[in-house]
Amino acid sequence: MIFAITVTGIMANTLIAPAIPDILGDLGITEAGAGLLVAAATLPGVVVAPVIGLLADRYGRREVVVPCLVLFGLSGGMASFAPTFPVLLALRLVQGVGSAGLINLAVVLIADHWEGADRARLIGQNSAVLTISLAVLPPLGGLLTDVGGWRATFLPYWIGLVTAGGAAVVLGPTRRQDIRVGDQVRQALRFLRSPRVLTAMGSGVVLFLLIFGLLLTVLPLYLADGFGLGPTSRGLVLGLPALTATIGALSLGRLTARFGARPLVLAGSAVLTGAFIVIGEAPVLPVVVAGALFYGLGEGLAVPSLQNIVAGAAPASSRGSVVAVWVGGVRLGQTAGPLLAGVALTRVDAGATFLAGAGIAAALLLVQLVTGQPTGRRERP
Repeated sequence: MIFAITVTGIMANTLIAPAIPDILGDLGITEAGAGLLVAAATLPGVVVAPVIGLLADRYGRREVVVPCLVLFGLSGGMASFAPTFPVLLALRLVQGVGSAGLINLAVVLIADHWEGADRARLIGQNSAVLTISLAVLPPLGGLLTDVGGWRATFLPYWIGLVTAGGAAVVLGPTRRQDIRVGDQVRQALRFLRSPRVLTAMGSGVVLFLLIFGLLLTVLPLYLADGFGLGPTSRGLVLGLPALTATIGALSLGRLTARFGARPLVLAGSAVLTGAFIVIGEAPVLPVVVAGALFYGLGEGLAVPSLQNIVAGAAPASSRGSVVAVWVGGVRLGQTAGPLLAGVALTRVDAGATFLAGAGIAAALLLVQLVTGQPTGRRERP
């Protein structure tokens, strides 16, 4: 059930990424609109995700996950009928409210039931499910665009209603907290102020700014304009990083037990820096493919390791809030990335935008090295 929630949540942007050029062309929108289209599904999470975390800690995981899935499925499915770009953006914003409580609460559910190395293993498996979805969903979105037009790419979102029904049956009730909201917030803030969580949050913001700005916004346009790829081919390339990301994620439990979480975060940041340089300087398509595969390995090491660090930083009574605030920060990166990428594409080409992203990734790695955070202290299994 946890994996199903993750798959549903990751559909928000990955499914429609190959169709972005077709959506903009059909609705008469410039390339700068690509950033708005992607960011619309992530912007609500900046504010809503922390609220959802508090509600999940207070009233229970199931009581929050199910309504989020229903909202996600209804608004996403209705987007296929959007007559104009503003209506499409409005529906994407509503969908973003629903998705704000999915992937983060999947991680919370794992941390509620597993600890130590077992938790790292399950978070890695959940991340692998996510990355396998990333390998499947972009090609599916491209195929649907080729066969039925861009509106067909929104039809799979109705599956959110199916997942909601399953979650209502499978997820058990959670004991409600009777403490005052103010005390609940103060309890969560005590963990959120730790250097471990603050640095993990900052790292998540930057990494997802790069992921959503470069991979989901710039790369589809780069493949279309620079290499002449159609929707299905673009989807296949966009799905390739999921292969190497899955390898990294499935190795997370074993690597964390041996090295700790911090070295994996550092390795991921270093790999991402190199991958963006390769893609930005690529003279031919096979080099772009190699860079995309290299990027996937970095994501598979860094992102689930950060999730593991944050999930282990608080007890169950505050875990939903702490993880949700981290996700709120991540949503900030997911929202700012496409918007900044859209601005960058009006000034420089896609290759230069990837090189700028490499500079940001290198700066993040330097900060992580100098500060010694996030810590990689091991927990007892």
